[in-house]
Amino acid sequence: MYLFSAILILTLHVGFIAWVIFGAAATRNRPVLTAIHILSLIWGLLVEVFPLACPLTVVENWFESRAGVAPYQGGFVLHYLDLLVYPNLPPILLTGAAVLVVMVSVVVYGRRWWKSRQ
Repeated sequence: MYLFSAILILTLHVGFIAWVIFGAAATRNRPVLTAIHILSLIWGLLVEVFPLACPLTVVENWFESRAGVAPYQGGFVLHYLDLLVYPNLPPILLTGAAVLVVMVSVVVYGRRWWKSRQ
């Protein structure tokens, strides 16, 4: 049960990351989704730039420890989802990618705002 819960939370984490990266594409003419996406962008950037613990990571770790999951154990799905959420890349590269995602989203929202004003 704990392993299933860990995989479920990890899948949710992947979904949140996808929402942060691609959410601007789904928010056109949806002000509530736009607001949620902007808050998600801010949260994602804060977690990447500052030493903040993401609540999803805390919950994942708790379930994994209860399931007795050690690194590179626990099955195919958990292993590869884990690599997707926590890639083995230098922190500066991950932070740079987060900043790039935010900048692209700001450009998208800026263009939408500019067009709506004309």
